[in-house]
Amino acid sequence: MKTKNKLTAEEFFKLYPEESRVELIEGEVYEMPAPNFKHQLIVVRILSALLKHPEARDRTVPSPIDVVLSETLVLQPDIVYVSDPSKVRDRIYGSPDLVVEVVSPSTFKRDITDKMKIYEKHGVKEYWLVFPLEKTIMVYTLTEKGYELFSYATEKGKVRSGVLEGFELEVEEVFGGL
Repeated sequence: MKTKNKLTAEEFFKLYPEESRVELIEGEVYEMPAPNFKHQLIVVRILSALLKHPEARDRTVPSPIDVVLSETLVLQPDIVYVSDPSKVRDRIYGSPDLVVEVVSPSTFKRDITDKMKIYEKHGVKEYWLVFPLEKTIMVYTLTEKGYELFSYATEKGKVRSGVLEGFELEVEEVFGGL
């Protein structure tokens, strides 16, 4: 659901409590439904794996966390990694290094087109798209040309990160038993 009046990030934060599942995109508020159990289990499995990496351990959090990219743009990625501690206050101000979005039918278009363009424009170095129905993970890294597919796996195999050196994730660890 979106609002009719365009808001600034400051107005947005006054209107919506910290734990609200809402995003501000181009000044419009989008309410997000609560994720389902399978979605959250996938988030927990990926987050658990990321937290084992020494660089990510104290710099990776799940949603809800506000990522303020501009005066009219506040997103809540499923998982976010930020290497620069100066960007982290009560919220994250500026581009994270890595964003993970678990794609659901209700967020499909927004995650694979709108948010991908937004993260690319704002310099997010790595963007993961996780597709539960297809049991697929796609890892995109930012290059001079924009996002390019860096790593990809379906059902079996590993994906790797270009941002977190040496990080690999078995796709079966994420989707096993689902």
